[in-house]
Amino acid sequence: MYDVIVIGAGAAGLMAAATAGKRGRRVILIEHTGKVGEKIRISGGGRSNFTNIFASPKNYISRNQHFAKSALASYTQHDFIKLVESYNIAYHEKTLGQLFCDGSSKQIINMLLTECQNGQVEVQLNCTVTNITKGEHFKVSTSDGTLSAESVIIATGGLSIPLMGASDFGYKIARQFGLKVLATQPALVPLKVAPPTLTMFTALSGVSVDAIVSYRDVQFRENILFTHRGLSGPAILQISSYMEKFAKEEIAMNLLPDFDLKNEFKINRNSKQTVANFLKNYFPNRLIEAMATPDYGGRITELKNNILFKIADSATFKFEVQHGVNFH
Repeated sequence: MYDVIVIGAGAAGLMAAATAGKRGRRVILIEHTGKVGEKIRISGGGRSNFTNIFASPKNYISRNQHFAKSALASYTQHDFIKLVESYNIAYHEKTLGQLFCDGSSKQIINMLLTECQNGQVEVQLNCTVTNITKGEHFKVSTSDGTLSAESVIIATGGLSIPLMGASDFGYKIARQFGLKVLATQPALVPLKVAPPTLTMFTALSGVSVDAIVSYRDVQFRENILFTHRGLSGPAILQISSYMEKFAKEEIAMNLLPDFDLKNEFKINRNSKQTVANFLKNYFPNRLIEAMATPDYGGRITELKNNILFKIADSATFKFEVQHGVNFH
C-alpha cells in the first residue's frame, strides 16, 4: 500500500515522484523499460536543454490559453535552475535563452534520481502496468504484482518516440476513466517537400542556416536544416506544431533575416564581384550552388536592377510542405 504510485520514469515522473516523496508520501515510481529519463538523455544532443530562461505561458499551445499559467507560476524555470545549481551542475546559455549542461545530460538524470532517493521513493524498472481500477483505493496490476494507493499519477508521455518506450498507455487510461481525449496530432516534427523541389533539398542535405520561417500568422526565427527529405531544425520543428496533420501547406523562409539584399545590391552597385562571390558573404557555398542561375556568374556592376532584385527575392523561399512524421 502506497500513498502515491507514479507510472512513467521520464522527466515528469521523476519530478512528480521526488516532490511527493519529499512531502512525506510513500511513493513508488514504475517504469516499463529498463532505464529512466531516456528523453532527457538524448535531449540537447546529449547535453540536455533542461529549461529556457524566457519560458512563459505564451510558449505553450492550448485551446485554453490560461492552462499553463498556474503551473508555471507555482514552479518556475528559475526554481529548476536553482535545483541544478544546488547540484553544482555547470551549464551555459545558447540561442534564445536555452540552457544546456556543460557536461552530460546524465547529470540531470542523476540529479532527479537523487531527489527521488532523498524522498525515499522506490523505483521499479521493467515493470509493466496491465490494469488500473478504482474502488476505495486505486489498484494497479503490474507484471510484478498488484499495488494499491490513494493516488496514481500517469506520467507516461505521448507517442513521440516509440523506440524509446513511448506508447498510448496514458490515453487508454484517460478513456477508461471517462476523460475526453482529443485526436493526437504530430508536433515538433520535420517537414517534407513536394517532389518537384526535392532534388534541390537532397543536394542541400546537412546545410543549416539562420532563417525566419512563416506559416499563416505565425513565425519563428531560428536555424533551419535542409534534409534529404525536406526540412528540419528548430524553426521548422516549432512551425510544425501549428500545421494540420499530414495537410499540404505553404510556408515561407527568409534566409537573410538580418539583411535587405536588394539594398545591399544597391550599395554595392559598382562592385566588380560576381553575384555568386558576393553572396558568399551571406550564404554557404552549397546553398549558392543550389540557388544559382546563369546570372550568378555576372558581375554586379554589369547586371540590371530587375535581375539583381529577382536574385534578392529568391532569398525568400515559399514551399509546399507537409508533416514528415511518417518518415520514421
